[in-house]
Amino acid sequence: MSAISSRFHRAVTFRRLKALSFTHSTIYLALLIAAFALHNPQPETFVLGMSHGLLWIGMSLICIGAAKGRIIPFWLAVTVAVLGGLGPFAGTIGFVVAERRRGRVRDPALTVGTRYS
Repeated sequence: MSAISSRFHRAVTFRRLKALSFTHSTIYLALLIAAFALHNPQPETFVLGMSHGLLWIGMSLICIGAAKGRIIPFWLAVTVAVLGGLGPFAGTIGFVVAERRRGRVRDPALTVGTRYS
């Protein structure tokens, strides 16, 4: 493992990506509320929209690298990168689903040979 790859694996964890995804969804929700509930939504919509856009680009790039490094499943990286621009809620739900799947597989009470998809 190279030094860059090692640093990436230490800095990028499933838990941190999940927290960032929840933050992104919160910012997007605030953007929707500001856009539809405020009479004059400027400059709130600009700041929140810019934050959402930059977070989506950053999350997409980091999640693609995380999928390559086997930190998150490939389907989750695709969900974040493809659907994240329209609504980051899909990526956040994906993190919850992936975490539940990981917990189910790592549960010591499970018998050997049980298959999960």
